[in-house]
Amino acid sequence: EIESFDISNIAGALRVGSMVKFKNGMPDKKQYRLYKIKTVDYADDPAMINEVVKRRYARLKEDNLKRPELVLIDGGGAQLNAALRALSELGISDMDVISLAKKNEEIYIPGEEKPVVLDKDSSALKMLMTVRDETHRFAVGFYRKRHSKEMLETAD
Repeated sequence: EIESFDISNIAGALRVGSMVKFKNGMPDKKQYRLYKIKTVDYADDPAMINEVVKRRYARLKEDNLKRPELVLIDGGGAQLNAALRALSELGISDMDVISLAKKNEEIYIPGEEKPVVLDKDSSALKMLMTVRDETHRFAVGFYRKRHSKEMLETAD
């Protein structure tokens, strides 16, 4: 199982986060989650990643539910470190967490100085990209829905 996180906002407005779950290489849409960012009111993706990761795994820990085999964060080193900090604050140190930065499809791994770059034809990279892109699609869809709703409300 892979759980993946992304943030969507424009200049810090209407901040939202998403979490998608893939099981056996396929989306498990019943497990998808959306988050309205509560603790960060400016454009700071790492801080928002920290919030949603902390909220997700605090809930799993509280309910004593199974954690995923891999956590994938959309972003680079800063986003990865924010997710790791969230888990550390929860006392969770036994989860595999990586991030995938879109620009050069670089994989950031805790403890590694430089990101890993897999061959563009790598099936592992393609799987990670599929999960990351689905997480992004889900986050952007939620952002657009919130934005449309707010535009309607301000038009009244």
